[in-house]
Amino acid sequence: MGAESNSLHESSAELGTHPSFWSQVQQRLQLSSADAVRRSNADLDPVPPHRRTWHTYNYVMYWISDNFSPSGFRNAASLMEVGLSWRDSLICVIIGQFITGIVIVLNGVVGSRYHINFSVQARASFGYYFSYLMITMRMVVGIFWYGINAYTGGECVRSILYAIWPSFRNVKNTLPASAHIDTQFMTAYVIYFLIVLPVHWIPMHRLKWLFVIKSITTPIVGFAIMGWVIHTVGLSHTSLWTQKTTLHGSTLAWTFLNGLYANIGSWSTLAVNVPDFTRYAANDKAAFVTVFVLPATGALVTFFGVVVAAGSDILYGSIFWDPLLLIDQWTSRGGRAAAFFCAFFFLISQIGVNIAANSVSAANDLNCLFPRYVNIRRGQLIVAVLGSWALTPWNILQSAPSFISFMAGYSIWLGPIAGILLSDFYFVHKQKYDVWELYNRNGIYRYNKWGTNWRAFVAFFVGWVPLLPGFIPTVNSSIKMPAGVSHLYDLGYFYGGGSAMLSYYLLCRFWPANETMLDRAVLPDSDVLHGQNAALMDEGIEAALGESVVEVKREKS
Repeated sequence: MGAESNSLHESSAELGTHPSFWSQVQQRLQLSSADAVRRSNADLDPVPPHRRTWHTYNYVMYWISDNFSPSGFRNAASLMEVGLSWRDSLICVIIGQFITGIVIVLNGVVGSRYHINFSVQARASFGYYFSYLMITMRMVVGIFWYGINAYTGGECVRSILYAIWPSFRNVKNTLPASAHIDTQFMTAYVIYFLIVLPVHWIPMHRLKWLFVIKSITTPIVGFAIMGWVIHTVGLSHTSLWTQKTTLHGSTLAWTFLNGLYANIGSWSTLAVNVPDFTRYAANDKAAFVTVFVLPATGALVTFFGVVVAAGSDILYGSIFWDPLLLIDQWTSRGGRAAAFFCAFFFLISQIGVNIAANSVSAANDLNCLFPRYVNIRRGQLIVAVLGSWALTPWNILQSAPSFISFMAGYSIWLGPIAGILLSDFYFVHKQKYDVWELYNRNGIYRYNKWGTNWRAFVAFFVGWVPLLPGFIPTVNSSIKMPAGVSHLYDLGYFYGGGSAMLSYYLLCRFWPANETMLDRAVLPDSDVLHGQNAALMDEGIEAALGESVVEVKREKS
């Protein structure tokens, strides 16, 4: 138990009194690995060597599994609806995911080298306490999108139930219209929640096997659906397949940039929190493959989506960008069997996407905010309950499109965060951090008595404030802004990330925080395990560093 809890318990014993009910509850809820002095626990500490089990092929599988999902099929939908051809939409997706891949690889080095997550990394650039604001912002995004993706998971289960029991389509609705959900879907949603709940209990270093399975099965399903569509109807006469880009000149350029920004924005959360995964890397370069795998898989699944949409237009007279809507049309005996397997593997895919992109990330944030009581497992369960039930995603999807637009535009804040993180690591501190000082609330990364790096504060506002006027019309269409303001918003991620990166570097260049500048990096292994800090360890630093370091030592010995 934590030292603070033990001292309270011992004080009560000395006085001859029993601990209060609340004290007993606190004692039971506290993590055994919690360290009150460092505000950390085993999940927040640097990952020990025996848990660094992710190799290059694991990251290949991870990104394949992340792109191949029902939502991935819809990549080209919004782009084609505003006038781009499927070819231009495909190019937009490839460029967007290639740029995102570069940011992910660069930011992921922090995790693979220091084996820390984003929540700890942020302290180096934003300051010990100001980083909590960045963490909270990222956590809110994760919980929100967890709920939206849980809704898609419910749709997968509903398609499975349609395939097994055709009569399920006729289940009578007993819920009021104001609920924005019917009995049929609520049943599927509850089943999905019960299925996914135990998956949150799998430790992160072992979760890689879920992505391996998913990366094999979901592409097979994608190729199977595409093959069936082409074999059944061909694609030569559909207007969707032959659609040309209807835009020209500057209108085409700005529409393309807006689509590029939207595509990058959909990955902006992972670009920030990728150290949550790369901290489990077996070596520094294991995740570099991301920059190639991400755009390649994005292009393939987008092409699948165009083929499915084109085929559904011919077969059913409606364009289905969602593959689940397509397989729901398969009502023959053989068709239902195929629909079951497709929906089942899409379900695995959706579970993997939601855990990777949202659940683990938000759980890491909760772990950092409440390290005495919340580890990654507990954090994931909290996220699951909040995202699936407190958020009521069916209400948001049915009645709050402006709120969805707001959350989709959240990258105007995440872009500057990514820019500052990269600028700090590569240009300001030259990749040299003291990993143990990141856990010291009174250490060099506190910056001042408020625990805030004012340089990051200023750069953050430089990155997002000019974008705000262009962001407002996306939430409230009745508000009009000049074309120049909208065009700046279309450049949102580039401006936000770039301006924050540059302004942060210049501020640190002219007003450096000299106390944080190091001659060499202090890594979790070399300085604690390899004898460079042997004298300090002899003086009892093991107790200060916590359970994870002791665990690492045992592994080495």
